Amino acid sequence: MFEALLFDLDGTLLNIDMDEFLPRYFARMTSRAQEMGFKQAERLVQQIWLSTEKMIVNTDPDKTNEEVFFEDFYRDWPYSPQEFNLFFETFYREEFPRLQQYCQPFPGVSRMMESLFERRYKIVIATNSVFPLTAIQNRLEWAGVGHFDYELVTSYENMHYCKPQPGYFQEICDVIGVKAENCLMVGNDTGEDLVAGKIGMKTFLVKDMLIDKGVGLKADWQGQLPQLYDFLKKI
Repeated sequence: MFEALLFDLDGTLLNIDMDEFLPRYFARMTSRAQEMGFKQAERLVQQIWLSTEKMIVNTDPDKTNEEVFFEDFYRDWPYSPQEFNLFFETFYREEFPRLQQYCQPFPGVSRMMESLFERRYKIVIATNSVFPLTAIQNRLEWAGVGHFDYELVTSYENMHYCKPQPGYFQEICDVIGVKAENCLMVGNDTGEDLVAGKIGMKTFLVKDMLIDKGVGLKADWQGQLPQLYDFLKKI
């Protein structure tokens, strides 16, 4: 029925409430910047949000999300890339892993993923590509599914679009060599994940940690994680 299965990460494979996680993430980031002697640390969070928004709306296929982010970030940031890139590398290597305490794995997700790999699907981690790969790999480990050999893990280094751009999903199809109609997108956010249906993908909405801001998009299938597990066994 499908050649490729795409999975959102946060709230789908990993039990994480981003409304609680992000303030702790940014607090640690600001604190670490201050410890490293950057006197403009209080501006850091605001600048990251602004540059992230630039990534999300960008549709230039010739620039990776990482390139778009840093072009905007360093336009008004008082430190040079040579000075401040070390901060980002240090933060994601040393501080980000300590945030694991604010999330937990969903029961059954690791076994589900193992069974899908045994059936030789092309499997993509289709998390919004606004984070570096190292941060995404950490969250995959926290979900108990970091050890699988995925066809693609989308990150800001390797993608040119973000959710909810339809181009994000089309780029995945182009990279893995599978037509949209032969893909299933699984996610918990109606506004970000169900956009996949606009290019012909089928969609499954996971409702355990549902995010629905009233965009009016409908899933082909929906249910809690146990219903997802049963559905995937039958396809």
